[in-house]
Amino acid sequence: MYYSIRHVTRFRYSQPISESMMEVRMQPRTEGPQRCLQFHLAVKPKARVMVYRDFLGNHVHHFGVPGAHRDLSVIAEALVEVRGENEWPSALSPGDWDELDRLAREGDYWEALAPSTFAQPTPALLSLAAEFDAVRRDDPLTLLKELNARMFETFDYVPQATKVDSPIDEALRSRHGVCQDFAHISISLLRHLRVPARYVSGYLYHRRQDHDRSAEGATHAWVEALLPSLGWVGFDPTNNLMAGSRHIRTAIGRDYADVPPTKGVYKGVAESALAVVVRVSPSDAAPPSEELPMPAGEHWSSPAAEPDSGGADHHQQQQQQQQ
Repeated sequence: MYYSIRHVTRFRYSQPISESMMEVRMQPRTEGPQRCLQFHLAVKPKARVMVYRDFLGNHVHHFGVPGAHRDLSVIAEALVEVRGENEWPSALSPGDWDELDRLAREGDYWEALAPSTFAQPTPALLSLAAEFDAVRRDDPLTLLKELNARMFETFDYVPQATKVDSPIDEALRSRHGVCQDFAHISISLLRHLRVPARYVSGYLYHRRQDHDRSAEGATHAWVEALLPSLGWVGFDPTNNLMAGSRHIRTAIGRDYADVPPTKGVYKGVAESALAVVVRVSPSDAAPPSEELPMPAGEHWSSPAAEPDSGGADHHQQQQQQQQ
């Protein structure tokens, strides 16, 4: 299956700002059944874009805009091939818990087991683990599929219910959130079970017949867990799915803090608003090279930063949440 992806991010500032610096993690990974065949990143105002790979193999494009500007646009286009559908067994062996411990002990998986910025074993998380009877039982795959389904049944998907930096306790209290919250809670549960788990940032191709809960026109997030004989297996608690050919991976990390699609700062005294539009469609050709207009009905978020009453230039963070 070939997918054409277009990801448009636009920042708008209430007053001219003097400088922007930004990192972008939008290039799909090439590994396993997925290949990124083409990728192009355009920035307005024009900027020199450089790229490197981080410690987890994610492509990181970064740039600076040194002149005064009131708008910043980042347009990423990609052509990706995802070959075949994963065929997972219905269950593993109960003895695979011991094999999982051996893998974790002998491999370099400590970062996928330790608490991280957004995946913490809080009292509310431990209470949920007790509610779900999240203890080692049955076999690893059966239990993880059950927990994936319990997350889907227990938590409501509500777009913009939380913020980009919300701790998991907000979603745990309200029992609703977005895919970013679902992924962080699931990762915390899996690490509580001593199952290596990591965060996946990417895209989901939506088909009408699938009735996906997650928002179309936005990035997506899910979880990967290390399982004996299977390797890293994807679980999508937002939609109660095991990750398959509709899931397109761009970056992996300990949690969202490692892999935000955009992460940057700007210098100036201004409020900022963010608009994001994502389009994922089947394709047998490269994505269009010409710039397309922002689709009708674009949504600009509430101001992401408040102006400094002192009136001096200062640095403001700017990131986009995964819905």
